[in-house]
Amino acid sequence: MFITLDGIDGAGKSTQIEMLRQYLESQGQTVACFRDPGSTKLGDAIREILLHREDIPLANTSEMLLYMAARAQLVADQIRPALESGATVICDRFLLANVVYQGSAGGLDVEELWSVGRCATGGLEPDITIVLDVDPEVAAQRIQRAHDRLEKRGIEYFRKVRQGFLEQVSRAGKRYLVVDASLPIEGIHNAIRELFAN
Repeated sequence: MFITLDGIDGAGKSTQIEMLRQYLESQGQTVACFRDPGSTKLGDAIREILLHREDIPLANTSEMLLYMAARAQLVADQIRPALESGATVICDRFLLANVVYQGSAGGLDVEELWSVGRCATGGLEPDITIVLDVDPEVAAQRIQRAHDRLEKRGIEYFRKVRQGFLEQVSRAGKRYLVVDASLPIEGIHNAIRELFAN
C-alpha cells in the first residue's frame, strides 16, 4: 500500500507519520518512509534549493518543475522498489502538495500540474492520501524553528493552500481522508488508525 500524508506546514505530518509507521509495524507490516522532496541525493539537493537557498530566485514554473524532478527520482529510486518488495510506503507529501502550493496558492494551472505530475510519477498514485487540516494561524504557531522559503510567504498564502487542499479533496473522492489536525496528537492518530484497523 502507498500512503501519503499532506497538509499545510505545521499541521503535524512528521509526528503522525512516525506514529503510523510504528502502528503498522506493530501489525507485522514492513514500512518504508520517505519525504517529498528528498530521500534521494537529487531530491535532497533540490530540497535545499527550494527551501533554503533564497539567494537563488525561482520563477513559479521553475519551482514547480524542481519539485517534479525530485519526485520523479524519488519514485524511481525509492517508492517503486519499496512497493515491489512488498513494503507499505508512507510518504511525507506527494503530487497533491505540488498542485496545491504552486497551483491553487501559486497561480499555476491546476490541471496542467496534474498532467505534468502524472508524467513525473509514471502514473503512480497513492492508494490513500491523508490530509491534516488545521487553521493556518494555529499551524504557524506550531513551527518552532526558522521559517523556510515557503513558510515566509505569510498567512494569506497558507489560507489559499488550505483552501486548495480542501477543494482538491472534494474533487478526488474516496482516496482522500481529511483529518482535523487541531485535535490532540493521539486523537489525530486514532482517526488515521481507523483506516487500517481491519
